[in-house]
Amino acid sequence: MTAPQSAPGNGRKPHAIALFSGGLDSALAVLLLLRQNVEVTALTFMTSFGCDLSDRSSCGHNPFPAAQTFGFRVKLMYLGQDYVDLVRNPPHGRGRNMNPCVDCRIMMLSQAKSYMEMAGADFVVTGEVMGQRPFSQVKAKLALTEREAGLEGRLLRPLSARLLPPTVAEQEGWVNREALLDIQGRSRKPQMELARQLGLVDYPNPASGCLLTDPGYSARLRDLFDHSEFIDTSDLNLLRTGRQFRLSPRAKVIIGRNETDNARIESQVKFNDLVLEVPDAGSPVALLRGPVDESEVRRAAEFVARYSSVRSMPLVKVEVRGDGRSDTLAVVPATEDACARIRIASDPSVPALAHAAD
Repeated sequence: MTAPQSAPGNGRKPHAIALFSGGLDSALAVLLLLRQNVEVTALTFMTSFGCDLSDRSSCGHNPFPAAQTFGFRVKLMYLGQDYVDLVRNPPHGRGRNMNPCVDCRIMMLSQAKSYMEMAGADFVVTGEVMGQRPFSQVKAKLALTEREAGLEGRLLRPLSARLLPPTVAEQEGWVNREALLDIQGRSRKPQMELARQLGLVDYPNPASGCLLTDPGYSARLRDLFDHSEFIDTSDLNLLRTGRQFRLSPRAKVIIGRNETDNARIESQVKFNDLVLEVPDAGSPVALLRGPVDESEVRRAAEFVARYSSVRSMPLVKVEVRGDGRSDTLAVVPATEDACARIRIASDPSVPALAHAAD
């Protein structure tokens, strides 16, 4: 592939800001520019919805090994409460579940534009492929996100560039349009072959996807939005944890399934939460969150007893602690039917479901 014919000025390399999830498509977009002697700074966005460096979903994969191997910089950006508010009320709607793909892309592109201007860079790059996602990556939506992020002409999508209007980077000769690609559709075979040619071997399974596309996770998040005016990080961190039951419009109980869940629940306890556990037995740890009356505390204790190792006993003692309280309730374990009636969805799958849910 040929180098750019001209630089933006002062003899320096063209400088691109790339949206970089660490996934296959975004990695390939970066590598295509590096091969054209373009300087790349990659932005990796993190959110409270599973996008973190330990999560091999489409929005979460450690970006640093690839950056070290291929020679580009990575900056981490956290999308906080503004992103939570966007997921709650996305102006452009959602995909099949809670995924606000169009608005998510607009927010990330807007952040990239701001960083581009601050860094004195020249254009923005993404790994988007036309037609890969039916809700957000059709031609009209690609144009919409570019326009609303204020990046008209400054947003290059190298994997599908030859199917799209030329950008400033191509018109100015900073990149060679003929060396860019014309990939479209849902198949990942062209990208996987290109990865092989470019020496890219470590990337997430292309079938993984954003947590907001997962039906189980989306049901739990929808329930949280429906019953909570203010949502904090602890509420979101618990969405992937344990079995969850809605006791009332104000309160729910989260019951661990294993030691990992139990430890996560213990780490998320707030000052006004109640923690329930069966002493001297194999027992889940449960967190009861929200204003409750005594009947709801007892009901939560019945559920904890149901999932303990002594659930066959006629009466089970359940410890209740927190919010100035420390006592024991003797309860009859709940039936499975009673639990099923108020259970909030099934356990979210990990990793999340495929991009097809877009």
